[in-house]
Amino acid sequence: MIDPLKILSATEKAAIACYDFIGKGDEKLADKAAVDAMRSCFNAIDFRARIVIGEGERDKAPMLYIGEEVGSLKNIPLQYDIAVDPLEGTTICANNMPGSLAVLAISKTGGMLHAPDVYMDKIAANAPVVDLDETALVNLKNIAKYKKSDVSDLNVIILDRPRHAEIIAKVREAGARITLIGDGDVAAVIAVATGRADLYLGIGGAPEGVLAAAALKTLGGEMMGRLLFKDEEEKAKASKLNIKDYNKKYLLNDLVSKDAIFCASGVTSGPLLSGVIKNKNSYQVNSLLLDSSTNRHLKIKQKLPSY
Repeated sequence: MIDPLKILSATEKAAIACYDFIGKGDEKLADKAAVDAMRSCFNAIDFRARIVIGEGERDKAPMLYIGEEVGSLKNIPLQYDIAVDPLEGTTICANNMPGSLAVLAISKTGGMLHAPDVYMDKIAANAPVVDLDETALVNLKNIAKYKKSDVSDLNVIILDRPRHAEIIAKVREAGARITLIGDGDVAAVIAVATGRADLYLGIGGAPEGVLAAAALKTLGGEMMGRLLFKDEEEKAKASKLNIKDYNKKYLLNDLVSKDAIFCASGVTSGPLLSGVIKNKNSYQVNSLLLDSSTNRHLKIKQKLPSY
């Protein structure tokens, strides 16, 4: 695999690029700054890679689009697949709220699900007893039994969306605690894997699902997902990516089948990472680096020069 620190620099620079847009209310400018910085960093690395999880397709540039090739080497076979979310939590960043991140994952070619930019129904837990096809109550009871605790002791993270009203009601009826989040489901899955919560449930982006799975390759934990399509056009995009079974339940090793490096750098401070701090001639950036090939798990604080 490529040197993880070379890849980490892409999220660090994306986080720094967002600094001037924190709290300024413009999500698009913040996202564009992160994308441009990440793309520039990728294109300076001596490799040939392609974006398999991104923000859409070429007509939506300047996003890092699905199928885009990056890297300084052009006349060699593709080496790596990359999943990106240059700014996870654009609204969070624009409103100076906690927990926005610059995130990416990389594996050797063919190592990650080539998922379209659609929704995904997801479940993640730090106990190997959950199933996406079971009810919330059954999953909570199974986790409680596995941990020798009560359902009332369990904490479930759910995105605060109208579409989750029923599942929120069911979890509360079961007696578990709920942490509602406005955004940031990659960090939420990591919180489950590291024991700060017991279960993540709900519908979020498919790109974030694959990114979270890449983190779990090192951290451990259980995750399942199912792609959700709103129309035939989205199914057609999936078909172009060789997805034929539109109802398939993807297990962790279906989402990320090979060793992966996962990097996240804090933009605004949150439970996972502190945000960017600007000094007179430098920026302080806090990052998480996970490498499943070596079981490497590092939190890194770096002082980087301002340009």
